[in-house]
Amino acid sequence: IPPIPKISYPGEEEAVIAVKNVCKIDRLMFKNETHDLFGTPLEVSTMHWPWGAGMFATSLGPKDACFVLGANWEKGSGYTVVWGRLCAWQKWIIEWSKTDEC
Repeated sequence: IPPIPKISYPGEEEAVIAVKNVCKIDRLMFKNETHDLFGTPLEVSTMHWPWGAGMFATSLGPKDACFVLGANWEKGSGYTVVWGRLCAWQKWIIEWSKTDEC
């Protein structure tokens, strides 16, 4: 997969896939299981470009920021959809809710 942005959401999503793969490999290799509880064959999932990896708010100071949507691994991709003080508030709310989640 192409390089993924070093922001929280893509890391969280890829971690979920990695942990599920470890559990599947454990069941396949050490418990000799080939199917899950529903009869579906156990297969290791491939990694992918996370859905939210192309969305990020970048701080440009305490009262300024920009929010990019639809970015991918290609230079110049994505759209700046929110900027200025409104985006600074958006970024603050995102950070506050993620911190509160912990």
